Amino acid sequence: MKYFAVIDTNVIVSAMLKNDSMPALVLKEVLVGNINLLVNEEILNEYLEVLSRKKFHFPIDYVINLINELKKQAIYVDSTPTEEYMPDPDDAVFYEIVMEARKEVDAYLVTGNLKHFPKKAFVVTPKEMIEILNK
Repeated sequence: MKYFAVIDTNVIVSAMLKNDSMPALVLKEVLVGNINLLVNEEILNEYLEVLSRKKFHFPIDYVINLINELKKQAIYVDSTPTEEYMPDPDDAVFYEIVMEARKEVDAYLVTGNLKHFPKKAFVVTPKEMIEILNK
């Protein structure tokens, strides 16, 4: 079965901070092709900007390699504004992409911050996404 997901930046950061975590498992599933990553340029730019922050101390060549791998595997989706209230407007693009994708496929939004998004069955934590994959 093919799985499609928008991955919130906090999941990518958490995966890189702790390689034996649920977020790391989600990222691994993306990189091996078990999860089809849904993005647009805004999301990829956010990944790059956040992962490049000095506070994380991630080697820039590692960050660039990761972004390039994600770009190779990603499915690009145009975002379409929704009427849903978003506590953090910067997160709107993640929700807009998943909503657009859901018009054609069963897609998920994977986040460590459920409170930043509307309560929907397709907005899941990394642990929930791994459980979905393992069903």
